[in-house]
Amino acid sequence: MKKQIHIIFVILIFWSFKLGGQNSVSSLNDSINFKGQFSSWAHFNPKNPYPLYLGGRYIPQLNYEIQLPKSKLVDFEVSANVYGDAGIHFFDSAYTDGDIRPYRVWGRYSTEQLEVRLGLQKVNFGSATMLRALRWFDQVDPRDPLQLTEGVWAALGRYYFLNNANIWLWGLYGNKNPKGLEFVKTNANHPEFGGRFQTPVPNGEAAISYNHRIADSRDLDGMIPVFNEIPENKIGIDAKLDMLVGVWFEGVWVNKSKNIGDYTNQEVLTAGTDYTFGIGSGLYVVLEHMLFANGEKAFQFSNTLNFSGLSVRYPIGMFDNISAIFYYDWTNNSIYNFVNWHRQFDRTTLYVMGYWNPENPQIPTMGTAKNLYGGKGVQVMFVYNH
Repeated sequence: MKKQIHIIFVILIFWSFKLGGQNSVSSLNDSINFKGQFSSWAHFNPKNPYPLYLGGRYIPQLNYEIQLPKSKLVDFEVSANVYGDAGIHFFDSAYTDGDIRPYRVWGRYSTEQLEVRLGLQKVNFGSATMLRALRWFDQVDPRDPLQLTEGVWAALGRYYFLNNANIWLWGLYGNKNPKGLEFVKTNANHPEFGGRFQTPVPNGEAAISYNHRIADSRDLDGMIPVFNEIPENKIGIDAKLDMLVGVWFEGVWVNKSKNIGDYTNQEVLTAGTDYTFGIGSGLYVVLEHMLFANGEKAFQFSNTLNFSGLSVRYPIGMFDNISAIFYYDWTNNSIYNFVNWHRQFDRTTLYVMGYWNPENPQIPTMGTAKNLYGGKGVQVMFVYNH
């Protein structure tokens, strides 16, 4: 795997030099486009093991398109996640970390109504933005300005009907680590599969989704009963309506066919609304609430958690925006606060972020950086896109 990762990275760098500073090269039937995103940050939190973190990330991306007759297209995307950071505990210790990983590696065939994509890709759906019951395959944190998430190895097909209804079918393989809201990893020897049907309804759209996988709890010995093969089925429904305000709902039932105690069944329900108030340049407000329950029996609701989320965004002039996200954990009476100011230039963006959270965050939809965002801290980030 390491060898494959470095080959991907070498290919991307090769094309960046071959294009000679040009972002794209095209011919009659095909085109090549190279772009990238560089980000650097400084993060200070006195309660972290290393109060000061300095880091950088580069995501080079190569796209190749082959235009076919009758509005058909074959295209490919290869990108890498190249990152490094350093943690510093003043006058005491320090550490460094870094890696090169594939970020997206996929090929796609598409027509005006059909899309089939194979490889390492991002798969997500649903209407919620902060507390997503349908967060099945990604780790996007709404507070992350870059919206980064690891991809999944999958085959995904989507067909769009003329009335705007659409159907999705997918199959995943080789994704053993927990995804989305999962806490039990997937058995790597078995594929998972599922689908989604979405259709227009008056004033909006509604959908039903399904996924099947084989879970593996052997690494959780002592926490729950241990099985190397646990058939698991997810069923989700969601709807979004545009009325005087935007309104949406997501509901998910997760059932495991083997008894693993209180985690045999899970129910996740999210309801949300949004509205833009006519204040100044427009104050955009989103409010969501999530109920997370689990129990040995379905819909028992014996163990529940409740979270509310509030997001506000306000533009200041043409180049500046300020936003804030607040979470409230009703079970533990905890408040999570996050504020972000950013200024947009031509190809660069400057972010200044601050947060004030509990020491041990427990929000169920946090991203991979959750361990850094406990307590109080500030982060400055610079992003350059080429």
